[in-house]
Amino acid sequence: MGDSHSYDRISVHQALGGGSVADVLLWRKRCGGVVLLGSSTILWFLFERAGYNFLSFVSNVLLLLVAILFFWGKSASLLNRPLPPLPDLEISDQSVVKAADEIQVWVNHALSIARDIAMGRNLSRFLQVAFLLWVVSYVGSVFNFLTLVYIGVLLSLSVPVLYEKFQDHIDEKLCKIQRVIQMQYRKIDESLLKKIPLPQNKQKKTQ
Repeated sequence: MGDSHSYDRISVHQALGGGSVADVLLWRKRCGGVVLLGSSTILWFLFERAGYNFLSFVSNVLLLLVAILFFWGKSASLLNRPLPPLPDLEISDQSVVKAADEIQVWVNHALSIARDIAMGRNLSRFLQVAFLLWVVSYVGSVFNFLTLVYIGVLLSLSVPVLYEKFQDHIDEKLCKIQRVIQMQYRKIDESLLKKIPLPQNKQKKTQ
């Protein structure tokens, strides 16, 4: 059974999409990983430690970029040089539809979870969401948003690599933890069902 499970299991690269983003997160494209880590570290240092304003930074960068492109284009027309190699700056309909479909899937999943919780159908789901929101609230009170984003970048560049390297051991431990959590949920459900009184007609039948 363990062999069939290992054959059916997809790789970390496939789980991350199997594209260039997965290559960067798994450090298969070291240049992209270094650029992402270095740029995020510089931005975090500028905004968090140096006290640089985000709006001023974006405005100055865009101003510098626009000035470079403008003078490049002017000099190219005067000196008969090639124009700046700009790509086609437009968003295709396919990319918009694809992004909308992805957002729709996530929104519908979140709404189904909210419906299950509101209807009181799934106690384990309610406990999971409550615990997740409590963790987010606690972490948000300790770190600000920019630091959380930087921590997310660091985790995204380290956790997938470590998981790919020790995937068998981590999956084994996670399966054990999942079984323990499921047993605890069952015990909670059984204890709550025992506390709920039976309807009167059922009580008469039992008597």
